[in-house]
Amino acid sequence: MAANKPLWLSRTDLLLGEERLERLKNAHVLVVGLGGVGAYAAEMLCRAGIGELTIVDADIIEETNINRQQPALHSTVGFAKADILHARFLDINPKLKINPIIEFICDDRTDELLNNNYDYVVDAIDTLSPKANLIAKAMARGIPIVSSMGAGGKLDPTRVSVTDISKSHHCPLAHMLRKRLSRMGIKEGFKVVFSDEENQPNSIIITNGEGNKKSNVGTISYMPAVFGICCASAVIRDLAQ
Repeated sequence: MAANKPLWLSRTDLLLGEERLERLKNAHVLVVGLGGVGAYAAEMLCRAGIGELTIVDADIIEETNINRQQPALHSTVGFAKADILHARFLDINPKLKINPIIEFICDDRTDELLNNNYDYVVDAIDTLSPKANLIAKAMARGIPIVSSMGAGGKLDPTRVSVTDISKSHHCPLAHMLRKRLSRMGIKEGFKVVFSDEENQPNSIIITNGEGNKKSNVGTISYMPAVFGICCASAVIRDLAQ
């Protein structure tokens, strides 16, 4: 390992080599959504040596997040997810350039956000309209994007895979997203992380539409993490190559 490389990256350097590690160091990745999936994706990118991260989420941590979300502890309830992750990621990599944005991204604000020079986008949004909007506008700019489908209602991590959106199936969110994007002229051309496992019965309850969510889905501790790790792996492998 080169003398100027930090010791904490020595195992990554051993696996990838100096040239590919340098590609990650020079990359800027946008992660939108810092819930169960997005926070794990962002942390895996940070630990892999990505040089710059922009992380976006308006949510604060709630007690119901503790069963599955990386920044959620009893001591962090009430704090902004982006703020907690900002401090955590700098503790992992003090030289990381990190840009936390504490707001919901939709419509024209998506255009403003994507005007930055990103090498990759991770979509971990869990509501349909801003999700489709981010994907369409990233693709229009030629920015590679990987999008997480639904991790809720699933139990088997071995059923998770990374593929083109056109090949996703047995996922209600993927089905709705394909329909929405098809009306926008997009049927393929970006990666998704999805599970072909049927949703567990009785795992969804309808809410009163508080905020942007009209339902709550039962979720186990490890499934959002698996989805997030798969998202990060797609980014890292593409950028390193």
